[in-house]
Amino acid sequence: MRASLERGWQPGFALDLRSLLAPLRRGFSDPTFQTTETGLTWLVANTDAGVGTLALHVANGEVRANAWGDGAQPMLDGLPNLLGAQDDDSGFEAHHDIIADLRRRMPTLRLGATGRVWDHLVASVLEQKVTGYEAHRSWRELCRRFGTRAPGPTPDGMYAPPTPRAVLGIRDWEWHKAGVDLTRRKAIVAAAQIAHRLEKAVELKGRPGRDLLRKVPGIGFWTAAEIAQRAWGDPDAVSVGDYHIPALVGYALLGRKIDDQGMLEVLAPYAPQRHRVVRYIEAGGPGKPRYGPRYAARDYRDL
Repeated sequence: MRASLERGWQPGFALDLRSLLAPLRRGFSDPTFQTTETGLTWLVANTDAGVGTLALHVANGEVRANAWGDGAQPMLDGLPNLLGAQDDDSGFEAHHDIIADLRRRMPTLRLGATGRVWDHLVASVLEQKVTGYEAHRSWRELCRRFGTRAPGPTPDGMYAPPTPRAVLGIRDWEWHKAGVDLTRRKAIVAAAQIAHRLEKAVELKGRPGRDLLRKVPGIGFWTAAEIAQRAWGDPDAVSVGDYHIPALVGYALLGRKIDDQGMLEVLAPYAPQRHRVVRYIEAGGPGKPRYGPRYAARDYRDL
């Protein structure tokens, strides 16, 4: 096995590794993200140079990282941005008491950026209009069957997501077996055909970057925002169309349920930091009342 590359990095801010990286994890058994009992966080991703594995831990305030595979160097180079070094909340102003309180209580909340689009695109499209359980099941199956085994001494069962080339080779019945319906399948395939061009969204950032992603049929405002939040740590990318977020925002800021339009109105004073407000609310807000039936999972594999 090729020896790992190593890097140490001293952040100039308080760091909560677990909460910062949490948005990258797609379910408890995500093949691309695992945390071990020894305190190591393992990430596997596709990079321009190939698949890379990154293992992180914090010791005495310093982040220690090891990386393996063809993508090892790009992943080490991106370590500071992954951990929020480029995040700038200096212009943020709280317009609600609860947000001021959450900001005071959560000084470590930052927005990280992987610098890559493709992996997040696949995972985000899979999460369209289905339960998290369904999406995570499809994600696991696609990674394990069509992804690349993670390089390095990783925990068992770790894989990188399928590359655009691998996606274009997946046959219809294999999509069906993975529980992916025709609409989501077509969106992922369409993106795979121009995947190299979509990576430019990271350079454009903000609204221009999200608009580029939305040129792909099947990628709308919600999906583009979900990608932007992870790929370049977009502080203003609100997940319009989400099943849960408008209600979370409404109960936190107004004490009642609201829809997408109401959410955009109440968040308007926070532009261009609206997603940061949502992150505060998700991390420590009051939540929403629990009542009514759960959204039922559907198994497309039996249809």
